[in-house]
Amino acid sequence: MDDGKGGRRGGAGAVLLAPVAGRTWREFGYLLLGLPLSILYFSLTITGVSLGAGLLVTFLGVPVLAGVLAMCRGFGALERARVRVLLGADITEPAPIRARKSGPLAAMGAVLKSGSAWRHALYSVIHFPWAVFGFCLALTFWATGWAYLLYPLWFWVFPAYTDQPGLQLYQNGDYSFYLDSPAEIALACLFGLALTLATPWVIRALTTVDRVMVGGLLGASRLDSRVSELESGRGVVVDTAAADLRRIERDLHDGAQARLVSLAVELGTAREKLAEDPQAAARLVDEAHGEVKIALQELRDLARGIHPAVLTDRGLDAALSSVASRCSVPVRVAVDLPARPAAAIEGIAYFTVSELLRNVSTHARARSASVDVWTSGGRLLLQVADDGRGGADADAGHGLAGLADRLDAVDGVLVVDSPAGGGTTVTAELPWRA
Repeated sequence: MDDGKGGRRGGAGAVLLAPVAGRTWREFGYLLLGLPLSILYFSLTITGVSLGAGLLVTFLGVPVLAGVLAMCRGFGALERARVRVLLGADITEPAPIRARKSGPLAAMGAVLKSGSAWRHALYSVIHFPWAVFGFCLALTFWATGWAYLLYPLWFWVFPAYTDQPGLQLYQNGDYSFYLDSPAEIALACLFGLALTLATPWVIRALTTVDRVMVGGLLGASRLDSRVSELESGRGVVVDTAAADLRRIERDLHDGAQARLVSLAVELGTAREKLAEDPQAAARLVDEAHGEVKIALQELRDLARGIHPAVLTDRGLDAALSSVASRCSVPVRVAVDLPARPAAAIEGIAYFTVSELLRNVSTHARARSASVDVWTSGGRLLLQVADDGRGGADADAGHGLAGLADRLDAVDGVLVVDSPAGGGTTVTAELPWRA
């Protein structure tokens, strides 16, 4: 009960203090500053575009238009900074304009083809009428509200320095209405209080429109954001592929290659002793045979780590069951898929489960684990859970951070739920098609 009352008191206090709050003053300053800046943007943009369009019959129109668009991008940078400082909204910058070739002509062509540059020019034009509206409305509400609220402090100016008894509100011929009686002064003060309390919310609504306008026209477009995501994902994929190649090279060098070198040495020694000591040669051949079996097993394991044949031939159910059988704890596997996903997604799902089960074997100290794979809403979902010690962190250690990056590269998501002492549940979501 006390909390509820305290919350109501806090809400009422916020409303009463809103007219003097720093946020209100910053937003009001944003609207006041917006008009002169908008006049500047509008004038320069309209003049520049008109001049450039008129000169397009000559070559001079191209550099003029390109210069105007570049100038508008400068206006956009200033507006994003103004929104960040005064409104507290961080607008993502659009992607820089890159020319495919070097030279001034290529640079001008890139600017003229840039959708972001034209959106900046559009903002410079359409923001002007909105800035006029916002400036006039905010200033009217602000000045009127405070004037009526403080009217009891300054109404004496009229009888002292003019021939009027108070503020004149109405006149029709010989009839005039003045705010001069105590009741009228009190009513004017109450009206001013109501208007003053409403003004911060009017200002907030106006600046909300500005935030949307700046974010939509001066921020990064969805295409720019998608390109950035794809570039980042491509980097992750390239780094992962390079790391896998280094791992394969290291496993071949330290494993099968070393054994094959040892095998060649033993067979050479056996050949030398074959005539003088057949029994020693036979023992060396037996040892070499054992080395061959071990080398073959290592090569099979390495091939399984690259892409297991069982995954290609029989799908996720059989492949994950094979992985689970090699885990150090009992693992229950349940795969419920109506069909096989794309090969690339199937491979990522397989290696995700393999990595998670490897973590269970080496870090979890679990007694049992489970793997569930299903589909929902056109997405492939998989979940690996154990009853171990928990405390896994996707941001540090256990390879979970790298796994999350690999999934993110294909628009996947990795969610880790691992309270200390409460086991670990890792859920991954992947697209059904790559």
